[in-house]
Amino acid sequence: MFGLEPGLAYAVAASLILGVYLFCIKRYFDDYPSTVYVTVTFAASLLWYLPIAAVASDGSLLPAGFGAPGVGMFVLTVGGSILAFLASFRAIAVGDVSYVAPISKIVAVFVLPIELVFLNERLSAVQIAGVVVATAAVYVANYEPGKLLDPFVRAVHSRPAQLALASAAIFGVVDVGKRVLTQELRVPPETFNLVMFAVVPLALAPLAARRWPDREGGGVRADLHLFAGAGLLLAVAEHFVMLAFSTLSASLASPVVNTQAVVAVLLGGVVLGEENFRVRLVAAAFAIGGVTMITVG
Repeated sequence: MFGLEPGLAYAVAASLILGVYLFCIKRYFDDYPSTVYVTVTFAASLLWYLPIAAVASDGSLLPAGFGAPGVGMFVLTVGGSILAFLASFRAIAVGDVSYVAPISKIVAVFVLPIELVFLNERLSAVQIAGVVVATAAVYVANYEPGKLLDPFVRAVHSRPAQLALASAAIFGVVDVGKRVLTQELRVPPETFNLVMFAVVPLALAPLAARRWPDREGGGVRADLHLFAGAGLLLAVAEHFVMLAFSTLSASLASPVVNTQAVVAVLLGGVVLGEENFRVRLVAAAFAIGGVTMITVG
């Protein structure tokens, strides 16, 4: 893709698809309970992903010698994915996508310290500056004329911002886990996705059943085509994500994948006409600038 090395090309492709996916959540699903949405969408993704995995797999779903450490990492990564997806969906459902996206996608701010401490990654001065710039996206996304610290106060007290920051922190742990699974433990990318797409709906099904919408017009049944479309976007995007993490460090793959915020902001502002679009576009620019500095640093 445009002369990029394969890992970066996969990350860029994932970011574009996931940006559209975030927009679709706000456009079509924001009145669904988060457990219902995630359960149905991930079940649809599993159905879409089965043929993808069949084509991509070389016949071995787990590497030789896979044991307890790998199982523990699977539990941490898949469990974290459940929490992060729920928080991300709820943040978009209760807030503007152009507001939430720049905040929820500063995952690199959390990935870099984790890799620094646990995987002996080293930060350059440019990468440290990139973390600062990406963090500034939170400030800009909350900016309104007033006192200097008002944006931070607003973010602390804003439910969408709280959920977005929580999802970003959890995704930081998840992204490092994906790198460890695919590189250090040599788990095939399609294995992780098969487990994730199967476990997430199974784990959430009891909670989803309690909040299953009973609407005129059929509820979930009437929107199955929309869930199928969202599931396809997620299945393809997550395949590209795992291919990126299988070849790049999390510090490089995660920032590129999370530039999906720019796509979501553009679609939210242009198509949905969300307020403060220019300010949030600047916030997205800070986010993309920060992650670019992290990437090239």
